[in-house]
Amino acid sequence: MRVRKQKSPKPEKHTIGRRELVSLPELGIEEIEAKIDTGAYTSAIHCSNIHEETLPDGSKLIALDLLDPSHPQYNHKKLEFREYELREIKSSFGEVQERYVIRTKIKFFEEEIEAEFSLSDRSDMKYPVLIGRKLLKNRFVVDVARKNIARKSNIKHKQ
Repeated sequence: MRVRKQKSPKPEKHTIGRRELVSLPELGIEEIEAKIDTGAYTSAIHCSNIHEETLPDGSKLIALDLLDPSHPQYNHKKLEFREYELREIKSSFGEVQERYVIRTKIKFFEEEIEAEFSLSDRSDMKYPVLIGRKLLKNRFVVDVARKNIARKSNIKHKQ
């Protein structure tokens, strides 16, 4: 007689819209508009002045400005990351670019999710944050007819 393993129930997926207000608590950003892009694999965040530095002990870090002075949430803080990767990422134009990738937390529906973000100059893009399908997979369903669902849900829960 074979004993069947019971599958653990899958967590319920939240519905999100084509744009959402998200927070990046470790980066000091609250409620920034993000584009939900199921065509992009990796999520991305707009940074400027991205460069690698070698420290006196020989270790390396990347330094950057989150956003840029033209963005209303630009806070003039230079960020540094000791843990990062340099990866080839296909841009929205189909060209492969080398980009730095970091891990940080993003907040949706009062839930913090550890996620990877490529760092790129998105100054020519409408939205400073792009959420790709690697972060979305098994967590969210996208309703392209709606926007800011997570924020509206958070407001209901606080009342």
